[in-house]
Amino acid sequence: MLEFDNVSKSFWTGSHRKVILDRVSFRVELGHSLGVLAPNGTGKTTLINMMAGLEKPDEGEIRRGCNISFPLGFMGGITNKHSAVENSRYIARIYGLDPDYVEAFCRWLCGLGEYFDRPVATYSSGMRSRFSFALLLALDFDIYLIDEGMPGANDVEFNRRAGAVLQDRLESTTIVIVSHNPRTLAKYVREAAVLRDGQLHLFDTLEEARALYDYKG
Repeated sequence: MLEFDNVSKSFWTGSHRKVILDRVSFRVELGHSLGVLAPNGTGKTTLINMMAGLEKPDEGEIRRGCNISFPLGFMGGITNKHSAVENSRYIARIYGLDPDYVEAFCRWLCGLGEYFDRPVATYSSGMRSRFSFALLLALDFDIYLIDEGMPGANDVEFNRRAGAVLQDRLESTTIVIVSHNPRTLAKYVREAAVLRDGQLHLFDTLEEARALYDYKG
């Protein structure tokens, strides 16, 4: 279970205060994956980072009663001077998993070839995203946090493999995914919410959430 209790979060931009959440309460139950629709610039990444514990609320409390992943794309545990082999084995040990399994899984899913044995500092942004996503899926979490869906990779085979693994995860785990695109959420969730004007509006279906999201009034 992941719960926000009367949570507020805002930033000073230099000219005004930008409100991300204003006394918002909601709960994500295990087995009930959630999609969040929000236009660019409204705080999607901040919301995901708060769920992961990477950012703290200004007010209120966030309760995490289960094992929650780092956000997709977060490179905080990865050392650039080390290879994907070294990074995957090191992080596997941190989480108490078999380093051989995590390395093999990431090597298979990434499809980076010889680059998997080279320093992460030599990777393109797309290669970094693929490695981060593979590492995310190799580890064992109750809730997976995903910002904007699949990495921006043009590798069709990677997208096919990663998408299949993610769909398989839906059978046994919970996903929270935020995006500005309803089509991205439709691949993974049925329940959805809309982040607008500092409030999170929850709906039983993605169709209901999209009706509010598309409303310009």
